[in-house]
Amino acid sequence: MTTLSVARANPRASRLLSQVLGEAGIGVALVTLTVFFLAAAPHFATTGNVRDIMTQITLNTILAVGMTFVILVGGIDLSVGSVIALCAVVAGSSMEHGGAGAIPLAIVLSVLIGAACGLVNGLVTERWRVPSFIVTLGMLYVARGAAEQYTHAATIYSLPSALTDFGTATIAGAPAVFVVALLMVAGAWFVLSRTVFGRLVYATGNNEEAVRLSGHKTTHIKVVCFVVGGLCVGVAAVVYMARLGVASPILGQGYELNAIAAVVIGGASLTGGRGSVIGTLLGACLLGILTNGLLLMGVSDFQRTMVTGAVIIVAVVLDAYRKKLSTRLSTTS
Repeated sequence: MTTLSVARANPRASRLLSQVLGEAGIGVALVTLTVFFLAAAPHFATTGNVRDIMTQITLNTILAVGMTFVILVGGIDLSVGSVIALCAVVAGSSMEHGGAGAIPLAIVLSVLIGAACGLVNGLVTERWRVPSFIVTLGMLYVARGAAEQYTHAATIYSLPSALTDFGTATIAGAPAVFVVALLMVAGAWFVLSRTVFGRLVYATGNNEEAVRLSGHKTTHIKVVCFVVGGLCVGVAAVVYMARLGVASPILGQGYELNAIAAVVIGGASLTGGRGSVIGTLLGACLLGILTNGLLLMGVSDFQRTMVTGAVIIVAVVLDAYRKKLSTRLSTTS
């Protein structure tokens, strides 16, 4: 009996198969990739390397959590790489020579600037019905130029040791910054799966007109999702400064593409309405493990970039097939 026949005979099997095609699918791919590198990449399973992988995926995980909200409502945010640089230089300058007491203010500044940029992206997109792709592309240039103007293209080095100490600290053997990323994933999961707002986010991505006709303001929902994306960028900027001990106006080039890739590989649909932060976390882990494993195998930077791009293309193609199968399964249930 074929898989489709089982789905037709049992609606519960149909729903289960749809779930397996989502998060479980990326989970299987992640395990397979890990097993491959355990056999092929030297020193891959060492404690130090595992900790390095956790640290390396932290920034992308935080950015991808925010990107998940945006993509779930059918949007896209190309400005996160530049906005993280703007958040970092403003927050970094507030901490310069300020000591540990300046850290709370810097964190607030970073988060507020990220949220403000997200708010502008959302308002312009919804108020004038401009594609978010274009709006956030414009914000990409605005934020990058503002970051360079703010510091006159100089990098800020004098950050409090308390911040950089946190960037290298561990909690129960895991990097402290990675724990921050996991807490953000947990918070986003709770919002999306256990709150009314989360259900409205999915509903808006699936059928915006139906949500509007039911009495909810879809414009507000979308704008809030862009703001959440900006908040995550602000947190990522603080984590970046904690890890590397600098705030640079050229930070973040290409980060938006990595975040989008993690969300898409994690099973989200670029048209909105489908995806989860758990899948996003798995997608970020897959990208991090892929990059790390190829590096340990001696693959060059250019070849690693090609492989990563190929993985993203395959993920998009598989997503298209998954949507077709999910549609067929839904008609049988």
